[in-house]
Amino acid sequence: MIHHFSFAARDPKHVAGVIAVILGGEAQPFPPVAVGSWMAMAGDDHGTGVEVYPLGAELTPAEGDADSVAVMNDNPAPFVATHAAVGTALSEVEVHAIAAREGWISKYRKRGGVFGVIEFWVENRFMIEVLTPEMQAEYLAAATPQAWRAMLAKGPPKAA
Repeated sequence: MIHHFSFAARDPKHVAGVIAVILGGEAQPFPPVAVGSWMAMAGDDHGTGVEVYPLGAELTPAEGDADSVAVMNDNPAPFVATHAAVGTALSEVEVHAIAAREGWISKYRKRGGVFGVIEFWVENRFMIEVLTPEMQAEYLAAATPQAWRAMLAKGPPKAA
């Protein structure tokens, strides 16, 4: 169970508000790690949340018995390999409408021909895979060790 994850954005408050809509929750300031951070909170039984730090914030270990700290990088990478898959109660049409409203890229993709996701490109730089209820059912059927072994036994998926 992943309870929360974090990423950086140009406009953390706005991005947390958009993510909160997808999660069916609300956004709140999140000052403990980096000034200007916000958190989208789902308000569910798992404490699901997404921390959104200012672009350039990099978590680094602190010396001794202290919490990690955010250090600002003046030259952050425009794209990162880090991403997350999140479930939503919204429909595919509603998710694409949110992306269109924000001017962000979104598109439906079928991962390995097995389960669908909506690539939701926050600020057109950070990808969140958004899964509608139907996509979540596909994902859950595929996201087991047994199903993964069966897929690997068939060989690599065909390139898109």
